[in-house]
This record gives sequence, C-alpha cells and structure tokens, in this order.
Amino acid sequence: MEPKQFDAIIVGAGQAGPSLAGRLAQAGRKVAIVERKLFGGTCVNTGCTPTKTLIASAYVAHKARTADSYGIEVTGPVKADMKAVKARKDSVLLKSRNGIETWLRDMENCTVFTDHARFVSPTRMSVGGELITAPQIFLNVGGRAVIPDMPGAKDVPFLTNTSILELETLPKHLAIVGGSYIGIEFAQAFRRFGTEVTIVEMSSRLAHNEDEDVSAAIKEILEKEGIRIRLNAECIELHPGPEGVSVHVSCSEDPSSTDASHVLLAVGRRPNTDDLGLENADVALDKRGYIQVDDQLRTNVPGIWAMGDCNGQGAFTHTAYNDFEIVAANLLDNDPRRVSDRILTYAMFMDPPLARVGMTERQVRESGKPALIGTRPMTKVNRAVEKGESDGFMKILVDAESKQILGASILGVGGDEAIHCITDVMYARAPYTTIQRAVHIHPTVAELIPTVLGDLKPLESAKP
Repeated sequence: MEPKQFDAIIVGAGQAGPSLAGRLAQAGRKVAIVERKLFGGTCVNTGCTPTKTLIASAYVAHKARTADSYGIEVTGPVKADMKAVKARKDSVLLKSRNGIETWLRDMENCTVFTDHARFVSPTRMSVGGELITAPQIFLNVGGRAVIPDMPGAKDVPFLTNTSILELETLPKHLAIVGGSYIGIEFAQAFRRFGTEVTIVEMSSRLAHNEDEDVSAAIKEILEKEGIRIRLNAECIELHPGPEGVSVHVSCSEDPSSTDASHVLLAVGRRPNTDDLGLENADVALDKRGYIQVDDQLRTNVPGIWAMGDCNGQGAFTHTAYNDFEIVAANLLDNDPRRVSDRILTYAMFMDPPLARVGMTERQVRESGKPALIGTRPMTKVNRAVEKGESDGFMKILVDAESKQILGASILGVGGDEAIHCITDVMYARAPYTTIQRAVHIHPTVAELIPTVLGDLKPLESAKP
C-alpha cells in the first residue's frame, strides 16, 4: 500500500496542533491532522474549560449561601442541581470542541483523520487502516491522569479528573487523594456544591511546590469552608467501606480511616506516549515517558517535533500554545524563538486564585542572590475589602543588584489577572521601579503592586 503524501503530519488536536495546522496550511503546506478522540485536547474537554465552568457554578452557590453578609436575603437553602451544573459545563465545552473541529475540517490544505496514529518509520504513520507520510511530523498528544499503584486501587471504584466531570448526582462525602492543584480546585468546588470533602495528602503541606506561607494560607482558606485536610498521610490504602470507600492512612496526629461515598485520585498526570509506536521512529523518551526535546522543541530524530504536555516542558494550556508559537516562528518566520525564553507562570483557580510567576521565595533563598522582598495582605487592598473577598496576600521578590523582579505570588481575588503586570515587566527585563512608579486605576487589585514595590526590605539569607 502506497502511503498518502503530506508536507506535515500533526498528531493531536489540543492547544498547539490546530493552530500549527492553520499556520502551515496558510503557508501552502499540505497538512494532515490526526485526532483519535476529542478535538480541543485536555484544556477544552477535561481541563481548563470544564473545571473553570464548574468552579464558576460553585462560586455562585457560595455567594448565594453567604449573601446575608452583603445585606442580601436569599430564602430557602442553597442547593446544587448537578444535572444542570453538568449541562451548563457540557454546553460550554461542546461549543469550543465543535468550533475547533469545524475550523479544521473546513481548512484549505488540511485533511482531518479521526483514528489512532502510530509510527511505522520516522516519516510514516499508520492511521486506522491507512498509511500516511510526511517529512515533518509534530506530536501534540497530551497527557492523562496517573492511576497510582496504590494498595486497594483495583478493589474500589474511583474517580479521576475526567470521570468526576460526568457526575450528575452530588457525592455525600468526597475523599480526594492528592493535595495539589487539581485536588484543591475540585475540593473547594464540591464543598461549595454541598458535599462533605476530605483531602488526603502524603506531604506535610498542601501545594508543596509553593512557599510555606502560601501553602499555609491555602490550608486556612479551605478549612474555613469546612474542608477536612489530612497531611503526612504516609501509607494510603483504599478498601470497600460502609459508605462506599474507606481511605486508610498513617498520620501521626490521626491514624483513623476516612469513610467516603466517593474517592478522587488526583496525584498527577502522565504523557500519552506509550502507544504511538515511538520505538519505530527511535524517538527518545525520558524515564517518565516524556518526549525529549531541545530548546526549539525538536526531538532527537530530524523532522519530528513534540509540543504540549507530552514534552515535559510545561503542563499548561498557555505553555502548549507557546510551543506552537516557538515551532511556527522557527519554521515559518525565521525567528529563532526558544523554550528557555519562557518565564514560568501559572495559576491555581481556587477561590481566591493563586497566581505565580518566576522564582519562589525558597528558590531565591537557595540561589544565594542578594534580594529584596515586599509583602501585603489582601486586607490592605480596597477592592478586595469592598468585594468581601480579602483572604490571601501578595509577595514580590527583587534582585537587589539588578533591580529586576525575580518572582511573585499573589494569593487573592483578581490575582490571576494582576500577576500579568509583573510578568510583563519581567519579560521586558525592566527594573522594578518601572511598575513601582506606574499609576494604576483605583480601586483595583493591581494598584497595590506599586505600593508593595515601594516598601521592599532585604531578604534574609537564612531559611524561612
């Protein structure tokens, strides 16, 4: 069988793939894009779009439940109709998913395949019963939830970040194994829907990649909403229980089990690289299964690139899209953009959100750089006080010699937007005085950033 000839093959219709298909097709290249399941990838189908839609519904429930503190009367108990919540979520994501698929199918110079793609050689792939070939192949295959090798995991029903989105009834008690970003977002949302929630985390603190003060503030916010948190859970086992699932832990403070109706396993993600036939193309993987790439996202095999979650260079929608920008710039624009030009930035969309850019305080201390630090509680932000949402704080770190901003954390209302004031100054490599002397609108969250930068103090080199 003679393979169908293309100039480029793109495997996966997540955040990077369709945009690259558009650029290549516009440049006159004959493109094949292969998607075996859902157009839009993780973000549209099981990540950002559906989860933030759920979180928005949960926010409304929380505001209705606390309306009396704003002088508003809400009669009767506030209840979540999970069928309606799910229907709203599905409506939002289907609009995005269908829009991407329609765009690709209507695209000139682009052929869409809906099947599973596997390498036959470095330039050939089998898609269903067909062979296709191209001198350039781009992998955008994403990732999925890790199912841990945990005692009892095969003996009880469990939820993942994908299956929990399909619930149409409210769990009585949701136990969440994993106290990082995914687990925290679902914990707060379902607590606000009316579920009893327990987080079980092996580490000594939540969101353990963050600074200790950030982690402690997150814990305080969640506990204030009635979420039970069990840390230092060194030995986690799952068993059938009287309510559905019993989560056995080994905690120094409380060795008792947690009996729940449902359990969510939120302990990380893994790349979808184990069924692509990469061995037939000699594409190198690291020990965790991520495709190894260079600074311009090229694999070890000439003519093959990897973008998005599968390359281990970032697990976010914005980094996946930036991967597309880097590849397109190098191939089509003679613009040598690189992954190493990127500044780490992300958010956790609990309420209030945590937004982060650059280095943490811990990383700055460990680097030994002479540094300055500025902090302010959100209770000093008029906008937050006026909204009745003054939990959290801001923290900004500055290089004492170059005056450039090293990093920042904003845990507070509007922090996911305000962080970009800092991010843009960091990309400009401008001194912190650029934003310190800026005049921001009142009343906003971002207006406090110049104030924080105007009150910097030396960061002690000792560990916090």
